[in-house]
Amino acid sequence: MNARRPRPRKSSATEPGRRSKGVPSSPGRTPPRPTRVLEISGRQRRFSIDRRALREILVAALLEEMDVVEFELGVHLVGAEEMTAVNETFLQHEGSTDVITFNHAEQPARGVLHGELFVCVDEAQALAPRFKTTWPDEVLRYCVHGFLHLLGHDDLEPSLRRRMKREENRIMRTLRKRFAVTEIARNIRAAT
Repeated sequence: MNARRPRPRKSSATEPGRRSKGVPSSPGRTPPRPTRVLEISGRQRRFSIDRRALREILVAALLEEMDVVEFELGVHLVGAEEMTAVNETFLQHEGSTDVITFNHAEQPARGVLHGELFVCVDEAQALAPRFKTTWPDEVLRYCVHGFLHLLGHDDLEPSLRRRMKREENRIMRTLRKRFAVTEIARNIRAAT
């Protein structure tokens, strides 16, 4: 049985011993918790994806494998048509692609990520046989790849691409050991 913890009361500046916002907290008070928001939107209907399971895996990847302590991220699971539109509009590239990353951080900060990923589930399904894997595994790989870009990894030059790929593979191996990645697919067969 999962019991919910009672929520703390909101403080009011008029209550004795309470401070209003903007006033530094007294010594010994615990600092505020870091922001950890990961929203996953399913914007395609061809494949059924368990977004809660995917979120659990991605949060573990961020916190435990990438040393990210604070994040505000959006992951949009899209089809080829929407990915083509995003790719052509923002990158001026023709056609669909696997993942596009938008970094919304005002300034780079170690362990802090703010951004959005567009992940093409159709691309994952099409490319999975080529890499002898499943489309859910490819979707997860695209998310990890996008997060690595937000952390500052680059894949434009061969040496940087190899370094990024090694890190991506390391994270994927660890996640596969810990999670049943294929379970992010609610139904392995594509919906018709």
